[in-house]
Amino acid sequence: MALKERITEDMKTAMRAGEKERLATIRLALAAIKQREVDERITLDDGQVLSVLEKMIKQRRESVAQFESGGRPDLVARENAEITLLQGYLPAQMSSAEIDALIAEAIAASGAASMKDMGKVMAIVKPKAQGRADMGAVSARVKQRLS
Repeated sequence: MALKERITEDMKTAMRAGEKERLATIRLALAAIKQREVDERITLDDGQVLSVLEKMIKQRRESVAQFESGGRPDLVARENAEITLLQGYLPAQMSSAEIDALIAEAIAASGAASMKDMGKVMAIVKPKAQGRADMGAVSARVKQRLS
């Protein structure tokens, strides 16, 4: 079953069960997916849906930081609940060792020797780690290895 179909089925289940918070978050996700489909005039595949979900999670993490500094624990809790729900649609996260192995393999394959080659390495790593690792952290590790 495609990821988008799974999210739609979960929305129906949440509606039937009367889970208002869960339903609202799922609807937000489907709206973001639909918005991107309409903007780009395409039907998103699973990889593209994952990137939409990752962007939503990133936005919520930024909101949590803002709400914490503003002293709003109620909003922090709501955003964290949304993050947890959205992460349920992402594939299992890669371990630290798997990420290091993937980076080493990409450096060897691209022949990267300096920071100038970071783009080449990230181009190899990103499709394999997309949705399974925080790309910001992966980028920092690649930078560390190349410097």
